[in-house]
Amino acid sequence: MRNKIAGLVILGIDLLIGFIIFIFNRALTAIVSTSCSHGSSCPMWGTIHAQTSVSIGIMAFVALIGLYLVFFGEETRIVTKIKRVKEQLEPKKITKQNYEKIMKVLSPDEKIVLEKVIESEGTVFQSALIEKTGLTKVKITRILDRLEGKDLVERKRRGMTNVIILKHNK
Repeated sequence: MRNKIAGLVILGIDLLIGFIIFIFNRALTAIVSTSCSHGSSCPMWGTIHAQTSVSIGIMAFVALIGLYLVFFGEETRIVTKIKRVKEQLEPKKITKQNYEKIMKVLSPDEKIVLEKVIESEGTVFQSALIEKTGLTKVKITRILDRLEGKDLVERKRRGMTNVIILKHNK
C-alpha cells in the first residue's frame, strides 16, 4: 500500500513539473517572439525546443517511475520471530543437564556463554564472561541480547558493568 501512495505522490509531483514546464515554455516563447527579429531562423527558437524536449523527457521518466510504483510495486514485509525456550528447572540446583534440551536450539556461541554462566553458579559479571570466553565485548553483548530474548538470562547493571544472572524458569 505504501508503494502505491508513493507512486501517487510522484505522479502528483510530475503533474506539477508538467505545469511548470508549460508556463515556462509559454513565457520563453513570448520573450523570444518579441525580442528575436530573425523569425524562425533565430537560434533562440532552437534552444526553446531543446529545453522543452529535455524537460518533457525527464517528466516522462518520473511519470514512468510513479506508474510502476502504483501498478507493479509490491511491498515486502520482513517478519522476525523470537523463539522463547522455557524449561522446568530445580530452583536451587543449576547444572548443564537441566539445560540439555535448551542447548540443542542454541548457536555455538550462545552455548559457550550459557555454559560459562552455569559454571559460575548462575551469576557472573559481563567483564568476566569476556575474559572466560575470549569473545569481544560487542559479540558478548549481542549473544546476551539473544539469551535475554529467549528468557534464559537476565542482565542487571552494577556500576560500570553488568551482572548476568541465570533465570530459573518455573
